[in-house]
Amino acid sequence: MQGSTFIGLDVHKATISVAVAMGQRGGEVRHLGTVPHRPDHVRKLVEKLAASGGRLCFCYEAGPCGYGLHRQLVEMGHDCIVVAPSLIPVKTGDRVKTDRRDAVMLAKLHRAGELTPVWVPDAAHEAMRDLVRARATAMRVLGKARQHLQGFLLRHGRIYPGKKGWTVAYRRWLTTVRFHHPAQQIVFQDYVDAVSDAEARVERLTTQVADLLPTWSLAPIVEAVQAMRGVAFIVAVTVVAEVGDFQRFHNPRQLMAYLGLTPSEYSSGATVRRGGITKAGSGLARRALIEGAWSYRMQARVSRKLHDRLEGLPKAVRDIAWKGQLRMCQRYRHLVAAGKAKVIVTTAIAREMVGFIWAIARAVTSQHEVGVVTQS
Repeated sequence: MQGSTFIGLDVHKATISVAVAMGQRGGEVRHLGTVPHRPDHVRKLVEKLAASGGRLCFCYEAGPCGYGLHRQLVEMGHDCIVVAPSLIPVKTGDRVKTDRRDAVMLAKLHRAGELTPVWVPDAAHEAMRDLVRARATAMRVLGKARQHLQGFLLRHGRIYPGKKGWTVAYRRWLTTVRFHHPAQQIVFQDYVDAVSDAEARVERLTTQVADLLPTWSLAPIVEAVQAMRGVAFIVAVTVVAEVGDFQRFHNPRQLMAYLGLTPSEYSSGATVRRGGITKAGSGLARRALIEGAWSYRMQARVSRKLHDRLEGLPKAVRDIAWKGQLRMCQRYRHLVAAGKAKVIVTTAIAREMVGFIWAIARAVTSQHEVGVVTQS
């Protein structure tokens, strides 16, 4: 602490506000000013701060500017943490917020050890996560395009006589739909083309994810967690991409809390109040898990698709997956019989799925580390 200097950075698209707190408790805290948010200016700032000697410890809030600044500072040999904005201590009565005050506050809190860092992915992991998120965005666009088409058909009384939409029969029926006015026929065809384009985009991105998966360092974990029922390729790659390093979670409860699947609570004294899930962390991973949890409403079994995914996986992974399936199928029936709403039951199952996924990921990582040590 005595030889350290703590630097708080309030980062924006064009500028960075810089504040410095000297290492000793109660030491000087001052605002250095604002520098342009460009690598050359950042380098000059760091070299100027390093000229006085001592250890430099940087921090800034996670935000839309990403992790480029963090990587630059680490490459220059200095410590840097990216702070979780929602976990920064804030005084209730403080109603003034400026870039200068934010930078000073970050420097003070960093010196006091009151900041909670987020996990910073490497460049390869971030690139794969961006690709997975791009596919998720394409899926939302596809859903909107289908909704627009079906809303247009409903508004004009064109009702599909079948039971299920977007099947081969449904698409054949779309080719028979006609409108009297040319403008409406043009609108209809434009909606159909929008759906086709969105479907092609989703298919293209899915193929690219599958093609790039073998080059990813977390590919063994993606393959292993597919041993779980309800965790096919897309769910597996989404959860692993959003979680990243499973080793940083010492127990499954930490991972459940990270994904926002634990109940919220506001208790005081003899009063205990528990609410819905916290919904912290990645909403994309949480939605994928809840979608997969619906498969546990059926009795425990190994389907043909699940059997194909289990082939080639270690016995330890298969045992964890089967143990999880037995437990969660039984728990689903028990909770439904107790009168719980199916949405609540499915969320509870998704929370338990996270525990078994954590166990599989840890088992695969341990075996990989053992294999590396043996080869060396």
